[in-house]
Amino acid sequence: MKSLRKQLSLSIFLILFLTVFLTGILSNWLINREFEKYIIQLGEERRENIVEELSKQYDGLKRDWKKDYVHAIGMNALYDGYIIKLYDAGNHVVWDAENHDMSLCGQIMDEISLRMEERGSKGGFVDNVYELNQNGKRTGSLSIKYYGPFFMNEADFDFINVMNQVLIFIGVLSGICSVIAGCLLARRISRPVTKTAYIAKQISEGNYNIRFEPGTRIKELDDLAEAINQLSDGLGKQENLRKRLTADVAHELRTPLTSLSSHLEAMMEGLWEPTQERLGSCFEEVKRLGTLVADLEQLARMESENLVLRKSKEDLLNLVKIVSETMNGELLKRNLSFSLEGTPISVEIDKDRISQVIANLLSNAMKYTPEGGSIKVVVTETPKDGVIKVIDNGIGIPERELPLIFERFYRSDKSRDRKTGGAGIGLAIVKSIVTAHGGRVVAESTVEQGSCFTVSIPKDSK
Repeated sequence: MKSLRKQLSLSIFLILFLTVFLTGILSNWLINREFEKYIIQLGEERRENIVEELSKQYDGLKRDWKKDYVHAIGMNALYDGYIIKLYDAGNHVVWDAENHDMSLCGQIMDEISLRMEERGSKGGFVDNVYELNQNGKRTGSLSIKYYGPFFMNEADFDFINVMNQVLIFIGVLSGICSVIAGCLLARRISRPVTKTAYIAKQISEGNYNIRFEPGTRIKELDDLAEAINQLSDGLGKQENLRKRLTADVAHELRTPLTSLSSHLEAMMEGLWEPTQERLGSCFEEVKRLGTLVADLEQLARMESENLVLRKSKEDLLNLVKIVSETMNGELLKRNLSFSLEGTPISVEIDKDRISQVIANLLSNAMKYTPEGGSIKVVVTETPKDGVIKVIDNGIGIPERELPLIFERFYRSDKSRDRKTGGAGIGLAIVKSIVTAHGGRVVAESTVEQGSCFTVSIPKDSK
């Protein structure tokens, strides 16, 4: 199995190599095509110049050609690769390059043919005839023989060779640069990924204090590092909560079990008479254990993925009113004042579950509000949510403990026992029910001034 660095280096190299290779081929093809067009145009212009120059060499007064000039023009054209034959108006030969120097013409034609064949040209020599005129009168004709559709001289070939060498040099240099850039980029990407894998392995082994320091200057990798750090934090907190949960469960079970054990042992050894009162005390401890187990079972059901909500349109204000009326006795017993404010708000909810949420929040407020205190419930709405606020002026919750109050068995007031403070499961159930409805629950509190629990539930089912 190849490492990420090797795979990235190889992939980047292949991509850049193919890019440079294809770019080189395309550039070579374009340059050659445009150069051929240029050579063809240049040949046409050269032939037109030959025709124009020769047409001027006819002396209209003497009705004869200036053969010395014709010879000079013909030889220059021959060295350029054009074999000309000049005819007068009667189609008699005035000057013929092949008759003048057959061997030179043959040599030039062979050189041009060989040069173009080496280039891969499939052309051949063609013969074009041009009419010569002077002052609107025909003075003769000119035959120009040349390698068509185009041919190149030594200078042209040298230019093309230099261009090809430049392209090859650029390709090789680009390839080397691509290899270096690919290796550096692969190293820059693979190092944080490798480090992330190492950190993830350490986290899986229980080392939650390890951290990845962002700073790769690559957004996605920095996001990955931040996600790993958040995962480590989350798992660390969960591990601490798990340990605390184990300790809390042991504590919650130990108290009634110890009491039961001591009572029963005393009665079995004859130290105590099994009176109705003592048996009743044992029964109360058994009920307490049963209540704790029932709370845990209820929480497990709330957090289950298979939790079924039987939703219907309900009025939140009316629901709060009904639940609060069932708790009037407890409010009077604790000498607490209660008020309800708000307007009717229709929300699609599971009536029984949300009733339990309201009951748990009111019960929690009553437990932590001293005698003579007050509890207020406000029902409001936002464009998307129905909102219930339960406000008390009780003992409050320290700010550092607010993120933990919805965890199992958590009790802000550590001095309270099972009878007064509960097992610390009520708020965990509240959060599970609200979350199952697609809502959220938030707590705000100030020590010795009171707390406010805000439940937001979507008005329409998703």
